[in-house]
Amino acid sequence: MSEIIHEVATLTSKGQITLPKSIRQALGVDTGGRVAFDLRGGEVVVTRAEAAHEDPAIGAFLGLLEGDIRAGRHVQFLPEDLARAMLANAGHAVDLDESIEGEVAL
Repeated sequence: MSEIIHEVATLTSKGQITLPKSIRQALGVDTGGRVAFDLRGGEVVVTRAEAAHEDPAIGAFLGLLEGDIRAGRHVQFLPEDLARAMLANAGHAVDLDESIEGEVAL
């Protein structure tokens, strides 16, 4: 039988809550982790959400960045064209099934 954990969180004016540490630990989620909310008969059930289309290259890159940040090493700069492209695409929805036009170099 699973352990019962009871925690209370406060809703902010923006409709946000902080998941208590014991809940994050029980779900196995950390910074950047995703959770799903299901409404079942007046109760909200929170579960860890698995990434549907996780790109292994991006995951590896983010893992390297996380390791550097945890070790106190910080990215000093990005190539200007990469930084511009990242800023131009920040916040845009991505269709992973969209066809790619032109040549692709890997």
